[in-house]
Amino acid sequence: MTIRVVLADDQPLVRLALRVLADADGGIEVVGEAGNGQELLDVARRTRPDVAVVDIRMPVVDGLEATRQLAADPDLSGTRVLILTTFEVDEYVFEALRAGASGFILKDEEPTELLRAIRVVAAGESLLSPSVTRRLVETFAGRPAVVAPNVALLSELTEREREVVALVGTGLDNDEIATKLVMSPATARTHVSRAMGKLRARDRAQLVVFAYETGLVAPGRSGA
Repeated sequence: MTIRVVLADDQPLVRLALRVLADADGGIEVVGEAGNGQELLDVARRTRPDVAVVDIRMPVVDGLEATRQLAADPDLSGTRVLILTTFEVDEYVFEALRAGASGFILKDEEPTELLRAIRVVAAGESLLSPSVTRRLVETFAGRPAVVAPNVALLSELTEREREVVALVGTGLDNDEIATKLVMSPATARTHVSRAMGKLRARDRAQLVVFAYETGLVAPGRSGA
């Protein structure tokens, strides 16, 4: 099945490079491009892509606000957002995850990594590397705590589910969580799914946000 993608970046050369890369892959089709966030919203509503590859720093409407509007639009519930950024720690990346992005990838990654990222996000998974997740937690943990309405949901999690969510927050996948907690990958996956249901999280990226906001992940703690 072909993955339909919209590319949003204010640099035409970047969009061209991404399009050439995607066109060389038989399983990915670029169905639209945008040079700013408003164009992205217009193109996405017209084409209903599976994945929107979004640069954060764009004019008119930035990538953060565009991500927030995409995630809030019921007609675009099938569109996943993959943030494309120049920096491993961008002050807006965490906010983009909170707004509904499913992950992010650096612009200087190998071309094959971008294609893999698109496939991972299109499949309903999140793309959050342990190293970048750790830096995000360390960067934002020193800031004033956010009063999040879902903090009370912590009481709905079992102790094991709290452990699992904390490990998701450090960037571990199900296999790594299974190894860490000495359980089968299937059991780890079950715990993750149950936690997502209780916390009303649509994907693992939202679990990372929850883990950070509720203090399940402490500064400097990493699963890497």
